[in-house]
Amino acid sequence: MILAIDLGTSNVKAAVVRRDGELVGTGRASVETKLLPNGGAEQDAEQMWQAVLEASAQALAQVKDKHAIKGVACDSQYSSIVPVDAHGRPTANAVLWMDKRGAPARLEKLPGGRGMNPSIFQKLRWLQIHAIPPLDSGADSLAHMRWLKLARPEVYTKTATFLEPMDYITMRLCGRRVANRCSVFMMLLTDNRRADPVYHPRLVEWSGLDAEKLPELVPIDKPLGPVLPEVAEGLGLPKEALVFPGINDTLAGGIGTYAFSGNHVGIAMGTTSVIVTHVPFKKTDIRNSIVSMPSPIDGQYFVMGEIGIGGRALEYFLENLVFANDHFADHSLEDKFEALHDAIEGTQPGSDGVLFLPWLSGSIAPAEDGRVRGGFLNMSLETTREHLARAVLEGVAFNFRWALDAIGRFAKRRPSHMLFYGGGALSSVWAQIIADVHQIPVHQLRDPEFTPCRGTALLAFHRLGELALEEIQDGVPVEKVFEPRPELANRYDELFRQFVRAFHQNRKIFRALNSASEK
Repeated sequence: MILAIDLGTSNVKAAVVRRDGELVGTGRASVETKLLPNGGAEQDAEQMWQAVLEASAQALAQVKDKHAIKGVACDSQYSSIVPVDAHGRPTANAVLWMDKRGAPARLEKLPGGRGMNPSIFQKLRWLQIHAIPPLDSGADSLAHMRWLKLARPEVYTKTATFLEPMDYITMRLCGRRVANRCSVFMMLLTDNRRADPVYHPRLVEWSGLDAEKLPELVPIDKPLGPVLPEVAEGLGLPKEALVFPGINDTLAGGIGTYAFSGNHVGIAMGTTSVIVTHVPFKKTDIRNSIVSMPSPIDGQYFVMGEIGIGGRALEYFLENLVFANDHFADHSLEDKFEALHDAIEGTQPGSDGVLFLPWLSGSIAPAEDGRVRGGFLNMSLETTREHLARAVLEGVAFNFRWALDAIGRFAKRRPSHMLFYGGGALSSVWAQIIADVHQIPVHQLRDPEFTPCRGTALLAFHRLGELALEEIQDGVPVEKVFEPRPELANRYDELFRQFVRAFHQNRKIFRALNSASEK
């Protein structure tokens, strides 16, 4: 068995996974995010580690024979930075992927920040060498490291190594401050034209960072060593259990959906939405915000299609509009999702022509724009909350379809089917809507919220030489297959056309409204 850890933004999931993909034990714990002025978002790195221990202890408590656990593997959210000193102690809070304080335009206003906004020439070279230039939003790991250098120089001085969250957790497990070709992708400093990327000296020079503060790059296919004695004793793990290099949660989901082979795609519905598949080449589609990143599988690249808000849109609708507790009344309800499914059961597909625009925090793929926002279109006096609820599910599905069209062009193939995972994949109603909107079969995975854990564990078994790549598919269990209903194709095709038009037609309005609010 393998103990697999999936560190998300708001919670940690842990699972003890057998070689056949079965979950022997599972656990969960929460992590608090601190939202700060000027777009800051941080987490206490020590709390992060304690949540990992709590979730792992829960999972391990369900295991009879802990001596059968051969190793520990971690995946995590990424584009986040944990600064640590030479002893591995955090020198400050972790700076999260949603933190915008390191936007190049903002950095230029800080002391010593001149030249932090890359020129067109530099951006083109970054694209050629790495695949992604520094993002205008400041949502990449490079931006967070540069912000710490300029805005928190005392932290920068004390920091020995910058680590992504998965590498921070593996350091706490085995004591090594290292990274790999997959975990450092959003630091934007590696030459990904190579089969085994290294830091590119020109990109490091342009970053303004000291090279010695970057983590040592190690092979992704070799264990980092045994778990630390104190960790093994605290969790009851065998002292010879190995720690494996960490990967990001998009890659973990890709392994857990077998998306490194075949013609299908994996689609994740968590707080945000992701589409993942594979290509054999490094490529960037700037217009549609799609990029291929180094894969833990040799000879492959994973396509990263980050779409933006997914399940969070439904959560917002239920908690803030339907079951809110505010000055009007306390409408809170314990089981919001059961009520949702009961409410929309009698609502016709298409929501009586009501469209939901899901860009509550801006859009990413296939049209990145941080100033567009969400809303409902085409409401009438006959519109009910049931219509609005179904429209939310359909709107997120339309956004998937829009991105999937672009990813199909990027990968040069139309997907044969979709493997659906994440917390949103617990909803059979949503799975059927996605199948109908795309007119493609949707395979709802078993225990879908633990798919990254399963993928991380299966990859570890492969690294041990106990599982061939083609055998990983056997460890990806499907709960149910949802076939598209052809009689709904024309209706959803027309609604989808208007959904895309709604984005483009309202874009100027959203920009004007949100530009005014920023002044």
